[in-house]
Order: sequence, then structure tokens, then C-alpha cells
Amino acid sequence: MAMRKIKKGDNVVVLTGKDQGKQGTVVRVVDNDRVVVENINMVKRHTKGDPNKGVAGGILDKEMPLHISNVALFNPATEKSDRVGFKVLEDGRKVRFFKSNGEVVDI
Repeated sequence: MAMRKIKKGDNVVVLTGKDQGKQGTVVRVVDNDRVVVENINMVKRHTKGDPNKGVAGGILDKEMPLHISNVALFNPATEKSDRVGFKVLEDGRKVRFFKSNGEVVDI
């Protein structure tokens, strides 16, 4: 699997849209260009109940995927969103780093 700039478990900031400026954790990566962020891009889903499966009907709140270009990794050092790059360390490991201060993301 190729290395991604944004992975599951990353803390991200939404750059645009109705949830602009909000922070959240990436729950999952959908395809190669979409991510689902915890409690961000919530929509109302009208669901029909299924007594056989024990699923209750009604209006559910659900997270929808955002395009990966609309989120940026949160940099705890600067307390802001930041761009991400890749570099190879001396021991041969490929890691992500913040563009603003050069700090490595993956430890």
C-alpha cells in the first residue's frame, strides 16, 4: 500500500465547507481521495426499520465522507493545520513531516 498524507486516526482540521475550522479524528479512509471524520459533515439519514434485523427506523445522524483536499493535518506544535510532505530518514524509513517546521509526524 502506498503511503498516504492522511491516515486513519490522524487529527485533522476542515478547511472549507459548512464545518470549516472544526477539528476531528479520521475514522476511515474511503477510496483514495475521501475521508470520514468523527462528528464532521453530519447528515440526517431517514431509515426504514427492519424488525427481522432488530433495526429501529427513524432519522439517524450519520457522518459522510469529505474530499481529502478539504482537510489538513493538525500540527500540535503550531496549533494550526499544516501541509504534509514525505522524506526518507537515515535508517531507510519513509515518514511524513510537517512542511512548516519540518517535524516528523510518524514516530
